[in-house]
Amino acid sequence: MKDIKVSEVRNVAFIGHSSSGKTSIIDAILHDAKVSDRLGKVSEGTSYADYTKEERDHKITIYTKPFHCIWDKKSLFMSDNPGYIDFVGEVHSSLRIADSAILVVDGTSGVEVGTTKGWNVCEQFNIPRMIFINKLDKENVDFFKVVEELKDIFGDKCIPFQIPIEEGPGFKGVINVLEEAAESKVPDSFKEKFAALKQKITELVAETDDNLIEKYLDQGTLEREEILSVLGTAVNNLNVIPILCGSAEKEIGIDELLDLVNRYMPSPEKRGEVEGEDGVKRKPSSDDPFSAFVYKSISDVYVGQMNLVRIYSGKLTAHAHVYNPIKGESEKIGDILLFQGKEKPKSVEEAGPGDIIALTKLKITSSGDTLCSDSSKITYPKIVFPKPNTFVAVETVSKGDEDKISSGLHKIAAEDNTITMKRNKETKELVLGGLGDVHLDIIVGKLKDRFKVDVKTQLPKVPYKESITKASEGHIKYKKQSGGRGQYGEVYLRVAPKQRGEGFEFVDEVVGGVIPRNFIPAVEKGVVGAMAEGVIGNYPVVDIQTTVYDGSYHPVDSSEMAFKIAGSKAFKEAMESAKPILLEPIMSVTINVPADCMGDVTGDLNSNRGRILGMLPKGNFQEIKANVPIAEMYKFPKELRSITGGRGTFEMEFDHYEKVPQKLADDISKLRKQEKEA
Repeated sequence: MKDIKVSEVRNVAFIGHSSSGKTSIIDAILHDAKVSDRLGKVSEGTSYADYTKEERDHKITIYTKPFHCIWDKKSLFMSDNPGYIDFVGEVHSSLRIADSAILVVDGTSGVEVGTTKGWNVCEQFNIPRMIFINKLDKENVDFFKVVEELKDIFGDKCIPFQIPIEEGPGFKGVINVLEEAAESKVPDSFKEKFAALKQKITELVAETDDNLIEKYLDQGTLEREEILSVLGTAVNNLNVIPILCGSAEKEIGIDELLDLVNRYMPSPEKRGEVEGEDGVKRKPSSDDPFSAFVYKSISDVYVGQMNLVRIYSGKLTAHAHVYNPIKGESEKIGDILLFQGKEKPKSVEEAGPGDIIALTKLKITSSGDTLCSDSSKITYPKIVFPKPNTFVAVETVSKGDEDKISSGLHKIAAEDNTITMKRNKETKELVLGGLGDVHLDIIVGKLKDRFKVDVKTQLPKVPYKESITKASEGHIKYKKQSGGRGQYGEVYLRVAPKQRGEGFEFVDEVVGGVIPRNFIPAVEKGVVGAMAEGVIGNYPVVDIQTTVYDGSYHPVDSSEMAFKIAGSKAFKEAMESAKPILLEPIMSVTINVPADCMGDVTGDLNSNRGRILGMLPKGNFQEIKANVPIAEMYKFPKELRSITGGRGTFEMEFDHYEKVPQKLADDISKLRKQEKEA
């Protein structure tokens, strides 16, 4: 922002489990910082952060949203992020461009699934963080029990920098452990525990500095100023994770939270230079060439399409020209806006390093792009999002809406990089992929509300294929006489199986001109056409060699059509006696589950025809590698969530095709025939 130094900028993402109070904290901060004139509340639908129809209907945060305020002369950029696992892609976007994070924990529930997920994404991006234990005004809250749980899971570097003045309905405020004269505010019954806390902070901080550790070992203590002088560096280097506390609903501990963010969270300058894909580096300085990263695209009710951008270096002024190295073109930006949730965006003249802004009127730029100076180019790495693991087939309720659904989904996908859509040529279905059932429900709701198109969903059909297991022969003499010129073509051919994945091969062994050369391609066309629908369930045929070796023709009645039909029928006949089999897609699956759930998960995989390939311990989790038929994977997300309480995650990708067990193949064939008859 204009007239604010880079050292005075803070860029913080609020993350944590769903309903832990992240949005309420943002509302409280906006109120305390005088950005809003009243305290927004999620429960009343007046939140400044959760304002979209989908968020009000579901009463959860679905989209990451940036906010800005000035606190104690520092420029604070914040983002509110979803806690529900289906929307973890939004968290990846937010933490990709954040300098620090506040992990919000519900004091009544302790560490939950979203707490661990948020921590893990912070670890992935190496983000400095604090932990804020919220809802200390509620019944049955035990602050120190939650602290011990955090330390057990995340390590001893998590240490309280604040303690509550009473808890539950009697919650009055917080005491900063390192505050001057803090001990005078501590009840006598708690002084011993308070002293131990302060000593632990001193130890953690001393370990980060050679001079301080020497003094601490020699004297057994450090001066308060000595601790404070290196605390910011210790937090930035992840040597210390401060634990704070309060109540967003009662606006207790919010001012103290902001003060500690300003004091200890790193500025862009403290975080240091950033590096592009090509090794080019930029310092977080207004004097360096301009560079920025587009981390999200959104559609706003006030200004339409906008791109949310984090500036890494240089200055940007409104209506300037910028270069997009991904698209290889320059374009002129419109206004520079500060996005403030449901409030109308505020226009500013310029922005600098660390600022999170919204840009309008960009025609070619989209999420994941870099913007930079035309004379000094750099390209920042794109965000790697979780891959979709839940799929549904979608079709319109009303005929004629096919174009609407395609257009709508493309616009939704431009805002959400974790969804996929693909037309399956074999099943003729439009398959939509997302990160969970709720995620897909939200997308379907958007189609209806934004694009006025109703769709129905169902589990996708399995793209089975057919092949053969032994060599066989087929022979057809095709004759048709209906007055005038007739049709005649006789074909002898052999079929033989090929190795899985080798595809189709057509061999011509005709000699002596029994089938003229100009009709051989027609025979091949007939075979290829017949391969589109096999003999078990009319599924495509793969991995087969077809050899035409004999036949006959008529000098007048033979034609390309006759030999095409003969080739098709001869192939079908040969397949019938070549012991045809049904093939199904097998997925390579990587599953991460808590160690205590591993037995139940592997048992579920085994009962669903999965084949365990290996297991690898990863802390308190186990990584399971397995091959599983895709038919079983369509229901696996719900089963995994049920078994692990939402703590398990998985990714899958196609690996190979494999024979379907005969009993199951018979059932599939029978059902397929019933469907065709119907």
